[in-house]
Amino acid sequence: MSYLNIPDEKLIPVVVELNALLSNYNVYYQKLRSFHWNILGKNFFDLHVQFETMYNDAKLKIDEIAERILTLRHHPVSNFSDYLKISSIKEVSGLITDQEMILELLSDHKKILKQMSKIIEKANAAGDEGTIDLIGAYIRELEKTSWMLNAWSKNTNDQLKRDEVKS
Repeated sequence: MSYLNIPDEKLIPVVVELNALLSNYNVYYQKLRSFHWNILGKNFFDLHVQFETMYNDAKLKIDEIAERILTLRHHPVSNFSDYLKISSIKEVSGLITDQEMILELLSDHKKILKQMSKIIEKANAAGDEGTIDLIGAYIRELEKTSWMLNAWSKNTNDQLKRDEVKS
């Protein structure tokens, strides 16, 4: 019995893009674990905790994305070898500097946000409000995390734009 009011042929493009996001998040999750384990230096305490927070968040999103695919009556990709083939995020050594780790994660965020935009586009075309709602919240959260990581990577003498935006 179909509990969705969306024809399957409209959902297939959404599911394809959700599986790509699921693949991205699995590779990203493992990268965060690696960075958490391998961080060294003066920023150890801050970044060790931050990376743990981020991989716990990624773990929840992995489960929610897979469950959304199942809700749409399809099966999520579930083999790591498939994740590596599908993902636009690539593995990297955890034996890099803290600054390189942050830059790597910001690059990953850009790829994940691009993938999320594809999902929103496909879900909108399908009339899939549930997926739009889920991914919209993810975009907001990841943009905020990206802002914070970007701020961390700056020198204290770097400034935001000084001009105020007035209405």
